[in-house]
Amino acid sequence: MNDLLFPPSFLFGAATAGYQIEGNNINSNIYHDEIRFPKNYPQRSAACCNHWEMYQSDAELFGQLGWQVYRMSIEWSRLEPEHGVFNAEALSHYLDLLERLTSRGMKVAITLHHWSHPLWFEKLGGFRNRENIHYFLDYLKYLIPKIKDYAYSFILFNEFTNHGVCQSNWPLMKNLTVAHAYAYHTVKSYTDVPAASTHAIIPWEPRNPCDELDVRTASLKDWCTNEFFIRAMTTGEMLLPYTGGEYLPELKNSFDYWGLTYYTRHFVSAKTADLSAERYPHNRVRMIDQPFYLEEFYPDGFVKLLPRFKDKPIHICENGLCADDDRLRIIYIALHLSALHTAMDLGCDVRNYMYWSAMDNYEWGTFKPRFGLIHVDFETFKRTVKPSAQFYREVIEHRGITRELREKWIRPLCDFKTYPCDQPFATCLPNEKI
Repeated sequence: MNDLLFPPSFLFGAATAGYQIEGNNINSNIYHDEIRFPKNYPQRSAACCNHWEMYQSDAELFGQLGWQVYRMSIEWSRLEPEHGVFNAEALSHYLDLLERLTSRGMKVAITLHHWSHPLWFEKLGGFRNRENIHYFLDYLKYLIPKIKDYAYSFILFNEFTNHGVCQSNWPLMKNLTVAHAYAYHTVKSYTDVPAASTHAIIPWEPRNPCDELDVRTASLKDWCTNEFFIRAMTTGEMLLPYTGGEYLPELKNSFDYWGLTYYTRHFVSAKTADLSAERYPHNRVRMIDQPFYLEEFYPDGFVKLLPRFKDKPIHICENGLCADDDRLRIIYIALHLSALHTAMDLGCDVRNYMYWSAMDNYEWGTFKPRFGLIHVDFETFKRTVKPSAQFYREVIEHRGITRELREKWIRPLCDFKTYPCDQPFATCLPNEKI
């Protein structure tokens, strides 16, 4: 790996979601789903990381780790636990957190809806009923004037195009797309702070790249997720296979940057009922003691997909790894920053990188997948800074990955006999004469 130096204006940081770290969000729809559907939630969120009580010391720790940008969510269910009833104490809590983060030099990317919302809203049908969107807009009209001066950026919705993976969820995805459009214009009526929703970019790979049906299946999956989002944001058209198209004028260009999240690629096959396929065994690495979708390093996804988003600035709002061996996290960060740097060399205007996650958290039913730069003891709530966080802090200090950092952090993990690649590459094939 050669030296990777990022521009002086580039921001490094980390990300979280309120429901996954705060704990005891008893007015959230997900909190009640944990009770109603115990098979889907083998572990309850309970106090999570107890961040709601420990936010002051957490903000101090984040600042010590050198983060320049921090992504967090404000939980609608805490601010409006009952329809039309706003909790002033919860608002003061979030305002104090924002003040502490910004006073420590961090810019704050504020997520307005990260998959959870009030139980009362869910009982009305949530975003499954398009007529309910106005409830969310009313909430934004209350919230945005109070927090806008703290925001580096607004993230309206988190990864709503994930619903495109399953055809039965397409109506909900369309409704969330409509909600995004109206939320964007509501936010922009109060502030010029950049606003967008995040999209999880997924490289869909055919299980057999020489099988035309697998290739077409991968293309179909790409359309239902990546291309749906790009087309909707840039043209106002919501187009999905086998459904009627919709056009919403307010949707066109309703974003100021591309908010992208990325973890790894996924395989598809035309030979399975749900079109899913196993990863290749020679690339698969199980890094926690349970099956999990993140069992492969594929930094090339940044290089393959980011050039599709070259017309506006790009914010990397999530990228991370769950692993019991923290050394793998160091390699993951180094490889993905390298790939991100390559995408920037290809002309992508990437403005920041937010690692997921700041701390080990609640992964929607389990505490086992640990993504954090900070270890959390879920019984005592003690925080312990991991080596990966120390590595990342030095990356931020050096504005990239230098030879010094490689020798200190990476070579001891894989001390093979290799040679630097800083000379011109060979152009001849092995069977050609030199």
